[in-house]
Amino acid sequence: MDDILILGIESSCDETAAAIVRNGREILSNIICSQISTHTIYGGVVPEIASRQHIEKINFVVDEAVRQAGISDCDLCAVGVTYGPGLVGPLLVGVSFAKGYSFAKKLPLIGVNHIEGHICSNLIEYKDLNPPFLCLIVSGGHTHLVIMEDHGRYTVLGRTMDDAAGESFDKVARAIGLGYPGGPKIDKAAKGGNPEAIAFPRAKIADNEYSFSFSGLKSAVLNYLNSCHQAKKEINRDDVAASFQAAVVDVLVSNAMRAVENTGLKKLALAGGVASNTALREAMQRECQKRDVDFFVPSPVLCTDNGAMIASAAYFGYIEKKIAGPDLNAVPNLKL
Repeated sequence: MDDILILGIESSCDETAAAIVRNGREILSNIICSQISTHTIYGGVVPEIASRQHIEKINFVVDEAVRQAGISDCDLCAVGVTYGPGLVGPLLVGVSFAKGYSFAKKLPLIGVNHIEGHICSNLIEYKDLNPPFLCLIVSGGHTHLVIMEDHGRYTVLGRTMDDAAGESFDKVARAIGLGYPGGPKIDKAAKGGNPEAIAFPRAKIADNEYSFSFSGLKSAVLNYLNSCHQAKKEINRDDVAASFQAAVVDVLVSNAMRAVENTGLKKLALAGGVASNTALREAMQRECQKRDVDFFVPSPVLCTDNGAMIASAAYFGYIEKKIAGPDLNAVPNLKL
């Protein structure tokens, strides 16, 4: 069978990204244009500004992805694009561009769920990884624990009931004066702190043993900071970061290990931006080794939003002939 080359386009938040992937597993190019420096001064992503920057950059990143792959656009077999979940304005930029590009080049169009894309980042990193396996997706907007039954088939065991893990990292980082983006800043600060210095709570959901809740933890951190201010007590920022991070990691790891034990699956993957967190990677690796479970986690560049993961997911959609029509639209609250 001839090689299948897919162009993947991602614009669900603040990265304008495009990539060319061969046969769903091999990256030929992966171009990511980040807006972090733009949004840092606001302490978070401003959707209107993000949309405008996507419009300015999307032609460049797609052209550069094709150029760096060393191919012609005539070699492409299909275009895959994130159509949800995410911020509606940024999503619309990617979807609109992909529809126009696929129409002009006479290529099939495949709509991709952003969360499915994150899962497929592991299929790029690990060529021999195949479903079924468990996957914990942890990012700024999503915290899901799922079983990938087969390509395009998922069972969601649990998800966050309020804040996503990455969102709580951003809010706590802002509260202790670390700024945006919170994930890497908390990770760095925590290395100099004591994770047992402050006893922050670990939430458990009565209705679903696999679900998550981080809003109470965030409130506990804010209450601790306020009580210190009122008592004129010095705050050790590194200790707060380390104790908060430990609480998040404990919940993520314990829920994932519970799923491993209850499902009997011996493969666990990690995905999403927070999968870059060193404490989470180390704790998950350690607990999987104890249980003789194979652990998979992508390289940091594939944990963040990128076009390669979208192209990989689109490849499997293309194989199954899940072709989108010209009415494909952005769905900001799209479910897996």
